[in-house]
Amino acid sequence: MNALHTKKINLSPPQILVTGFALIILLGTLLLMLPISGTSGEPMPFIDALFTATSATCVTGLFVVDTGRYFSTFGHIVIIMLVQIGGLGFMTMATLFSLVLKRKISLKDRLLLQEAMNQSSMEGIVRLIRKVLMYSLIIESSAAVLLTIRWAFDMPFGRALYYGIWHSISMFNNAGFDLFGENRSLIPYVNDPLINIVSILLIVSGGLGFIVLSDLAEYRKHRKLSLHSKVVLSMTGALIAIGTIVIFVFEFTNSRTLEPLSWSGKIWASMFQSITPRSGGVVTLDIGSLRQATQFFIIILMFIGASPGSTGGGIKTTTFTILIGAVISMIRGRTDLVLFRYRMAQERIFKALTITMMALFVIVAVAMVLSTTEDASFLSILFETTSAFGTVGLSMGLTEHLTEFGKVVISLTMFAGRLGPLTLAYAIGPRKGKELYRHPEGKIIIG
Repeated sequence: MNALHTKKINLSPPQILVTGFALIILLGTLLLMLPISGTSGEPMPFIDALFTATSATCVTGLFVVDTGRYFSTFGHIVIIMLVQIGGLGFMTMATLFSLVLKRKISLKDRLLLQEAMNQSSMEGIVRLIRKVLMYSLIIESSAAVLLTIRWAFDMPFGRALYYGIWHSISMFNNAGFDLFGENRSLIPYVNDPLINIVSILLIVSGGLGFIVLSDLAEYRKHRKLSLHSKVVLSMTGALIAIGTIVIFVFEFTNSRTLEPLSWSGKIWASMFQSITPRSGGVVTLDIGSLRQATQFFIIILMFIGASPGSTGGGIKTTTFTILIGAVISMIRGRTDLVLFRYRMAQERIFKALTITMMALFVIVAVAMVLSTTEDASFLSILFETTSAFGTVGLSMGLTEHLTEFGKVVISLTMFAGRLGPLTLAYAIGPRKGKELYRHPEGKIIIG
């Protein structure tokens, strides 16, 4: 009996992460269902509360009710706490309490942190967590001050302070929730340089990953960047530049988006809409008014997503870089993939391919299911599905019209996207030991 009991509670790190996130979502659902969470004084329906709690914990930003108008101050606090816990990871928050209480971090906790932060080893993992908490506090606080100063010109100071703190947390964690109501997001500030700069810096810094932030913070000391940071920064820069140009060209003559704006407004809007699909979620243009070509391009950006160890989702910039590099190497007839003079192991390439194929499978499967249950165009459904899986939070207007079944499906998609397909796969079927033999090599015709 004791052996059976021990087996039941002996969960692997991926299983603990999945269970932990599920419990946080359940707790958030129960809190949002309380009458005090809404402005009407009525309990929120379970499915809507579950959807909102999942979206907040998975730092997505899709919502079935108007966040600013439907929820009370208590509800807003619940949502932003879920966003902070979900963005940094519940193991990071648990470590924070352990550090405050001066408790020793056990080996099992370090294994969990290694899995949660997507690290290859436990070396320096607690030191990294300390940096994660410090960088988050500094970035969110600095942005909150700037946003408060700006919004103090538009609203009472107390409200400006509340909005500044709330939105800095939401945007740094790439959640996409806002309190402005009526699906406006940051559209009224499309021409505002300060709002654009602060929001862009929050989204990008949250999406780079804490390892890269640590490297950048210590660059003056060491005068070098790790291979990981070089890949992330170069691909992030390339995607922002390409995305800005593509959106600028596609939307330049669109009377519902860029055409009415000044030249500076056009550039700001193009850059913002290039960055926010990388898991940001807030917008300065109406996504539903974009041309179909632009909407499909944004789907590609959402699929790529942010970087490993960040608050964002998607297949990640490093995965995309390895795939592109592998294709180029094959075209050039090379057997090795080399990035910044470092050869990539075959295991890295296989993992990148696995993550991409699993992500494609989830998105295609969910889109096909929703196509039979939701009354919307396929592009809108594909956009919604990719946004949910990439934990982006952008929508062409479908979210509020989802059926009960559609809300459950999208909730599961957000959950899968936040944890990652590989983590879920390992949680369902734990990793097996190394094979003690190899099969004979076979050849098939490809292409």
